[in-house]
Amino acid sequence: MKKYLAAALIGTLAAGIFSTAAFADETITIAASATPHAEILEQAAPILAEQGYTLDVTVFEDYVQPNLVVESGDFDANYFQHIPYLDSFNEEQGTHLVNAGGIHYEPFGIYPGKKSSLDEIAEGDEIAVPNDTTNEARALLLLQDNRILTLAEGVGLTATVNDIVENPYNVKIIELEAAQVARVVDDAAFVVLNGNYAMEAGFIVSKDAIAYEASDSEAAKTYVNVIAVKEGNEETDKIKALVEVLKSDAIVDYINDTYEGAVIPFVEEEE
Repeated sequence: MKKYLAAALIGTLAAGIFSTAAFADETITIAASATPHAEILEQAAPILAEQGYTLDVTVFEDYVQPNLVVESGDFDANYFQHIPYLDSFNEEQGTHLVNAGGIHYEPFGIYPGKKSSLDEIAEGDEIAVPNDTTNEARALLLLQDNRILTLAEGVGLTATVNDIVENPYNVKIIELEAAQVARVVDDAAFVVLNGNYAMEAGFIVSKDAIAYEASDSEAAKTYVNVIAVKEGNEETDKIKALVEVLKSDAIVDYINDTYEGAVIPFVEEEE
């Protein structure tokens, strides 16, 4: 009940903010991950309604279909990914998707599995990581930052397990589809999770992560989660309205109040 009351109150407040906006009477179809993306969009829906837009959100459990349905034109936009993944997907799949606006950043973290501290790491321990190109690199870089392994110099966001040059504990990197990583916490020593899947698994980065990316790091810019659209649609009225609402004070406050540091609103640097 409180959740719906909050949404209603946001909608009421938005009436004053957007009272001069033209009523478009349009539907915005958007593909999203469940947490936190669809939850954030739920809060944006009543504000957009004040501007004449109906927000139609469909939740997807994978990282492939949300891009394909935008490329095909079946959906207007998606909200689930960061820019390195978007760029990698375009290159690998031949799609034509672009960033219409950065909304939030999710710190990537190492979480306990069978062991609760990196001090307990031992010979041959298994560590589960996402297997998609950019998220695996991000996981490996975080493991390197915490002295679990060393990668070849300069590999950056292209890093794979083949780039591990030092592995003092002979850890075994278990590569899984991102949505599956959290499901092996009882089998692996540690798991390295995307922010949204960590939340779906009930983890709070500020309380449960053994180590995570700093909020003031370059990763905040690199891994900002964006609204993605097919190239040419980024300047349409409804996409601009969607991005504006998602960056509004009401949504920023919702994110800060709800996710306890697991989701951080992205603020563009002033030029």
